[in-house]
Amino acid sequence: MMRHSDLSSLIRLNIGGKKFCTTIDTLTCREPDSMLAAMFSGRHTVCQDAEKGYVFVDRDGKQFRHILNWLRDGVVPTLTDSDYSELIREAEYYQLLGLIEGINSILNKRKDDEDSCAELTRTDIIKCIQSERVRFRGIDLSGLDLSKLDLSFVDFSFACLKNVFFSRANLHCAKFRDVDAEGSIFHNATLRECEFTGANLRGALLAGANLQSANLQDACLIGCSFCGANLRSAHLQNADLTDANLEGANLEGANLKGAKLSNANLKSANLQRAYLRHVNLRDTHLEGAKLDGANLLGAIR
Repeated sequence: MMRHSDLSSLIRLNIGGKKFCTTIDTLTCREPDSMLAAMFSGRHTVCQDAEKGYVFVDRDGKQFRHILNWLRDGVVPTLTDSDYSELIREAEYYQLLGLIEGINSILNKRKDDEDSCAELTRTDIIKCIQSERVRFRGIDLSGLDLSKLDLSFVDFSFACLKNVFFSRANLHCAKFRDVDAEGSIFHNATLRECEFTGANLRGALLAGANLQSANLQDACLIGCSFCGANLRSAHLQNADLTDANLEGANLEGANLKGAKLSNANLKSANLQRAYLRHVNLRDTHLEGAKLDGANLLGAIR
């Protein structure tokens, strides 16, 4: 048995059969309230092999090298999650609170990074659409470039699609119920028989898009551009088309009952046989629009 006063500043350690050489300062300075600091502070006796001069500690020698490096330079090692679990167990035994806090900080950051990376990329989308019955319900796809992809029958309901590029994409029969697609680009996209019920498409670009028989009931279409779009037989009941640009759009047979068209641009639009009963057309630009056979009963003009 030897006391601290008998030991030099150089300490030889045998941790579970693995040999280490360090100093008292290394073991005591960085974590002064730890068990290691207490062991070599002079307040306690330590068991030293009289013949070989090693202090023996019956713990995991593999993880102790990381502990020693932490005490030397204060840097948490980069390890796998399973190795961190083992290292935390040893750090708890030695009462190295700083090391424990550092490891937990890294593990929490990894979890946050994994969560943020959980959202899909264009490549992920392409892989997914090769399978049947694809659903992206409620997923955040903001800002992705999904142009020219075949996304027919895909379910995007409740997803965040802000500023997504769908230009020239095939979205036939896709579902966009209650999506937030503000500012998205659907230029020349195929949207036949799509469902946009309750969707937010404020400021979206749908010029040249094929929306034949699409369901846009109760959708927010404020400031949207439908220039040259095909909206034949589209369902637009109660849709808000305030400030929308529908110049040259084909709305033949479309149902616009209860739709808001304040300050909308319908110049040269085809509204033949369209259903416009009780629609407020005040301040709506209708120069050159075709209204043959349109139902305008109760419409305000």
